[in-house]
Amino acid sequence: MALLEIKKAGDPVLKEICTPVERVDKKMKKLLDDMAETMYNADGVGLAAPQVGVKLRAVVIDVQDDHGLIELINPVITYREGIAVDTEGCLSVPDIYGEVERAARVKVEFMNRRGKMQHLTAEGLLARCIQHECDHLDGQLFIDIAQSVHKGAQA
Repeated sequence: MALLEIKKAGDPVLKEICTPVERVDKKMKKLLDDMAETMYNADGVGLAAPQVGVKLRAVVIDVQDDHGLIELINPVITYREGIAVDTEGCLSVPDIYGEVERAARVKVEFMNRRGKMQHLTAEGLLARCIQHECDHLDGQLFIDIAQSVHKGAQA
């Protein structure tokens, strides 16, 4: 595994719409492994492929709950319910935090590293993280939709 460079706000790759993954091969699995290692090393809870300069629809998430590491390939949020406003940060936007409105509960459909379709229902931090990382795949940062933004320690 290898640590990857995390792209920062202002890098054009973070504003591009990512391409769907055609097939899960050794190269894709290595990317997922490297993304997870990079996320853990940076003390993050989620990382999307464009954040490491790869324009593919792939995400890794670990909010330190019973799910452990979740790998989402070609994720599609199929259901949203409720509203929750909370503080978010991002590895691509260091030391900036913002209040962001998201769905409180989501269902997401995705392919796993074995190429099998999966479904996941999430709420709380996991639901927020799924939405945040899926936004990255469509070229959107949390600061683009935040109700307010502030510098410094998380509120």
